[in-house]
Amino acid sequence: MHTPLIAVSTDAKDFENYTWHATPQPYLDAAVSTAGVLPVLLPSLGDRLDLDSLLETVDGVLVTGSKSNVYPELYGGEASEENGPYDHARDATTLPLIRKAIEKGVPLLAICRGIQELNVALGGTLATEIHEREGAFDHRGPQEAGHDTRFAIRQTVKVAPGGCLARIFDTSEVRVNSVHRQGVDRPAPCLQVEAVADDGTVEAVSMKEAPGFAVGVQWHPEYWAHRDDSSARIFRAFGEAVRRHAANRERAGIAAE
Repeated sequence: MHTPLIAVSTDAKDFENYTWHATPQPYLDAAVSTAGVLPVLLPSLGDRLDLDSLLETVDGVLVTGSKSNVYPELYGGEASEENGPYDHARDATTLPLIRKAIEKGVPLLAICRGIQELNVALGGTLATEIHEREGAFDHRGPQEAGHDTRFAIRQTVKVAPGGCLARIFDTSEVRVNSVHRQGVDRPAPCLQVEAVADDGTVEAVSMKEAPGFAVGVQWHPEYWAHRDDSSARIFRAFGEAVRRHAANRERAGIAAE
């Protein structure tokens, strides 16, 4: 069987007099080297994309993190300059992509901004600037530090018993590198909480009774997937789900001939 393809979300960014559609390399490295899949960048072109055709071609979807935030009006909030930056082109692409991938049972892994998009796409809400809430930790990484320091594994999350992540990690706690300004507020009705930080912040979710792998994590397993076992386990589980989906499609195709 050929190496399965996965669609990877992109940010729309303006520089050098062009709009570029791009994603950070650590996600691509983890997809190739740890998940064992071939990433294909999906441009953020909104309703100009034929998502049905796309999801008949790829066997997984990876929704990445980003500096931008989901536009608040998409979940009943109010936009502000302080809560930005925003990426309307990405929102118009990832939210319908998430819904369609889940509907079709295509394995989905959503990271950082991705878990927030997953929650909003399915009817949940987000909490902005969570470090300003009473009793909340400051989940932001040091902004002026190098990436290894900013994405250092420094936080413990509690894993819900009996859930998807409990099976992946085989432990009740895991150390992670959670770096974010906002997060899940009210989880979508079809999502179940898979992990929380010590201050109660939702750090991971999965979809209840999903037809395929559908997991969102607020931290960044892509950054240390090459050397941290817990980070690698998430990408390996995603890769295994992608290969199962690809094998099932191949068998279905042979049976239809």
